[in-house]
Amino acid sequence: MTRSARSTLRTLAIAAVLGFAPLPAPAADRGPVDAATQQVERGANQIGQGKVIEGAGETAKGIGNTAMEGAKYTGQRLEEAGKAAAPEAKTAWERTKEGAVAFGSSVREFVGSLFR
Repeated sequence: MTRSARSTLRTLAIAAVLGFAPLPAPAADRGPVDAATQQVERGANQIGQGKVIEGAGETAKGIGNTAMEGAKYTGQRLEEAGKAAAPEAKTAWERTKEGAVAFGSSVREFVGSLFR
């Protein structure tokens, strides 16, 4: 395999890893994502050492694992965000409910005043 082909494969492998890698966060466990990313790097290094078939297999597995672990990580982050936003959403609903009750009372008083 030529040097430029190995370089191209490494670049593609690293681009794939970066494309699947989620943004860092303090609370969610990022360890599995990092491990999968390292698997891709090991595969790319094998390709660079001339072990194309083994390296391609390792890289493909690593990309799949990175996608899977990245999705899990993203799910954890979204769950945390949902929990953080829950009190505000509840407050907004309560405000909407209170506004609807107040509007209903105003309409009832207005209609009542027409027939007095």
